[in-house]
Amino acid sequence: MDEKEAPRVGAAVKRRRRALQLTLAVVASRSGLSVPFLSQIENERARPSRRSLELVAEALQTSAAELLAAAEAARTVDVVRADEGTADLPDGVRRLVRGRHQLHALEFTGEQDAGREFQHRNDELLYVADGAAEVEAEGRAHRLGRGDTLYLSGGVRHRWRATEPGTRLLVVAVAEHVEVEEE
Repeated sequence: MDEKEAPRVGAAVKRRRRALQLTLAVVASRSGLSVPFLSQIENERARPSRRSLELVAEALQTSAAELLAAAEAARTVDVVRADEGTADLPDGVRRLVRGRHQLHALEFTGEQDAGREFQHRNDELLYVADGAAEVEAEGRAHRLGRGDTLYLSGGVRHRWRATEPGTRLLVVAVAEHVEVEEE
């Protein structure tokens, strides 16, 4: 594969290495590649050949195919068109981010009334694009109008409902599969 076709796998390599708690020196030793080259791969300043990617994958106890899949899932730019992202969701719900990323975002349109309480592991932001909604969180009701936002820390129990026809509510959250570290 030539330079233009070579995959951008740096972030996937770095995530896998860190998950295994390995240093670049250990991966270099296992793969036979140099620390500077591995650093360049991780920082997207170099793209590995197929053989180099196979050596890195073997050193990280995975396959080149898995690293490529992780790289594809972690694309840095992805456009979701207005008519996409609804196939497996109820009417009035649309994904704003596709794939498995650190950010999870949904758009709810219409008189959605979840009727159930939610509690997410990570932080969440609710934004009213149109209409109005009411959110109950920590024993208080918060009325939100067009342009208002409500931030919820991870672990806060809450429920919400649209209070006007045509309401559009955007819910943006740190994805559940991401472990957020305290500062």
